[in-house]
Amino acid sequence: MRSLYLFSIALCSAITLTFAQERKLPIDTTVTTQHSVTINGTRMDYTAVTGTQPVWDELGKPIASLHYTYYTRNDVKDRAARPLLISFNGGPGSGSVWMHLAYTGPRVLKIDDEGYPVQPYGVKENPYSVLDVTDIVYVNPANTGYSRTIPESGKEVDHKKFFGINADTKYLAEWLNTFVTRNNRWRSPKYIVGESYGGTRVMGLSLALQNQQWMYLNGVIMVSPADYRNFRDDDPVSSALNLPYFAATAWHHKALPAALQNQDLLDVLPEVEDFTINKLLPAIAKGGFIQDSERKAIAEKMAYYSGIDVQDIIDQNLVVPTQFFWKALLREKGGYTIGRLDSRYLGIDKVLTGTRPDYSPELTSWLHSFTPAINYYLQEELNFKTDIKYNMFGPVHPWDDSNDHVRDDLRQAMAQNPYLNVLVQSGYYDGACTYFAAKYTMSQVDPSGRMKDRFEFKGYRSGHMMYLRHEDLKTANEDIRNFILKTQANGKSAKY
Repeated sequence: MRSLYLFSIALCSAITLTFAQERKLPIDTTVTTQHSVTINGTRMDYTAVTGTQPVWDELGKPIASLHYTYYTRNDVKDRAARPLLISFNGGPGSGSVWMHLAYTGPRVLKIDDEGYPVQPYGVKENPYSVLDVTDIVYVNPANTGYSRTIPESGKEVDHKKFFGINADTKYLAEWLNTFVTRNNRWRSPKYIVGESYGGTRVMGLSLALQNQQWMYLNGVIMVSPADYRNFRDDDPVSSALNLPYFAATAWHHKALPAALQNQDLLDVLPEVEDFTINKLLPAIAKGGFIQDSERKAIAEKMAYYSGIDVQDIIDQNLVVPTQFFWKALLREKGGYTIGRLDSRYLGIDKVLTGTRPDYSPELTSWLHSFTPAINYYLQEELNFKTDIKYNMFGPVHPWDDSNDHVRDDLRQAMAQNPYLNVLVQSGYYDGACTYFAAKYTMSQVDPSGRMKDRFEFKGYRSGHMMYLRHEDLKTANEDIRNFILKTQANGKSAKY
């Protein structure tokens, strides 16, 4: 009997091994489905193609497979004149889910008007999508979403080919060349949009596409852009640039003095921006050699604009960490912490004391709604079946930040290409990639100012993902739509 039992166990194991399959995606595959959506009152049919496309090395060997979703409007007679919008998120290490399922695509999350999760989870039509004026492809870089290196892990993976500012732009530019060729889009006007770290990515891609792939763009769109050169340690600029964000957030939470609180936000911010550039930045740059009287005067003004205690500002030598602000602003007003990426969101810490929150309430809220929605949507509506885990945030670290020249890449691309224009979109309550830091980046891309009329900034009364707020979903999409429409060449030659 015991021998029969052991034989049965062995047989079951053999059967299990016989039928088990590796959990991985095909390197090169597509699934096509048909859909319809009403945008700005017009019903239209569209095609969704979701699949994978390889990244090859110099010898033509596949070293990664990137997952993407590509939307095309069906009733287009001249595809060559139809713009193509190429969409990336950031992280680095983030999948394309955020803008795909909440901003520009034909489907958006089921959330409330301020962006909080609603059950049952899922998606609904996006009446503000820009699919009416442009086709869109959402790209997941290596190890994000369903995208994976080949092999997925181990010593054979050459991290230097994927996980760094310059490696990222190089292989993605090559991948986009193949995508554009396969889909016959070389004649189309092209736009790239990147959110958060995606802002760094698209600045670099603007020149990499142009000078390595000979692919010229009409527009670069940066959504809540992360500029690593603004995040350097011990930089007076990066510290000072936070103050307008502090003021906006304190205004939202009604934590400012009445003289400011009774004004509209957009009347308050120019005053704070002026103080930041002309007073605060020089004061912080003086470091320990600033006069006590000036330090005190600057700290009092910072307290006035930020809602933070003046002594706390003095004790931190005028350099108030954002983490401290998120913990301290509402300590005496309900004891809540505020969110990093969107400071409208509230959190509850274990203790009121401390210098940083226990967690990011906005990110936990977003993962709460996005994760079930993207898994449902890709598998059940787009019919892309897989056991692979969708990486909301994938393993891409350590990330090589060295040799960061993306600002000058964008400047050079613009100088060489008179068609190329830039749109920057930011939420006033974003504490990770602040709106004033985005404005500063714009000012530093072209120090001469000779191309400043080709930059446009749009701000919104929300955070990092401004499109989660219903009012801003409509406005921000309209801003992209108008940007695309007005930057079409329409037969005009590319010359100065």
